[in-house]
Amino acid sequence: MENLQLWDFRLIDFVDVFLVAILLYYIYKLVKGTVAINIFIGILIIYFAWRLTDYLQMHMLYSIFDGFMKVGIIALIVVFQPEIRKFLLLVGSTNIGGKKGIFKNFKFLKNDDQTTTDVDAIINACNKMGATNTGALIVIERNNNLDFLTNTGDEMNILVSQPIIESIFFKNSPLHDGAIIIDNNVVKATRVILPVNNEKNIPERFGLRHRAAVGITEKTDALAIAVSEETGQISYFKSGEFVMFKDTDDLTKKIKEDLA
Repeated sequence: MENLQLWDFRLIDFVDVFLVAILLYYIYKLVKGTVAINIFIGILIIYFAWRLTDYLQMHMLYSIFDGFMKVGIIALIVVFQPEIRKFLLLVGSTNIGGKKGIFKNFKFLKNDDQTTTDVDAIINACNKMGATNTGALIVIERNNNLDFLTNTGDEMNILVSQPIIESIFFKNSPLHDGAIIIDNNVVKATRVILPVNNEKNIPERFGLRHRAAVGITEKTDALAIAVSEETGQISYFKSGEFVMFKDTDDLTKKIKEDLA
């Protein structure tokens, strides 16, 4: 029998490995920083234990793990339902024919000289608005395309800056109601209506802005920043959860890391 040669590696095999790598990359991106990563590791441990008990012919343990693995696909759907929804949204919102194209979602293929979001300007604006108890809701787009939400508000094309954000949310501004969506350092929409989450146990002191921030970050991989109109407090949301931070410098660092 001929030995398998390394040179037998075909072009289609390379494509296969490349696509699997992309799939694993996006699975990691979806579960990174959430409790789902621990659940995912636990499932991997159970899978390897299942294979090991089969190899060692440990029949009782194998039957237990085998029973779990037989319903594993259903368990995966239930446990990873938010992550699966985000992944399907990522695939379904990809605009192959548009100017952004499918490779907009593959951030590791982007050039370093492309425009990045001015997080410092956003946080400085939030600080100023918080000092005057000016309510604000800012959504920063990542991989999932949020164009399906822009038609609920007013489409824009404004470069992000601190004065621009402050003027949008100024109480007498016609644009201050609703959220703004920022993509690649551009305000792409204002007065956007976001899906509101009614299931999470959010403290009563937080209102619709915070529920909307939970809703959009739970349904997509976007980031959200809310400024309370009552207290001036700044809140940061990712994956449908509050993200704790020490001060605004720490908040700026966390957002930059999440956008990297």
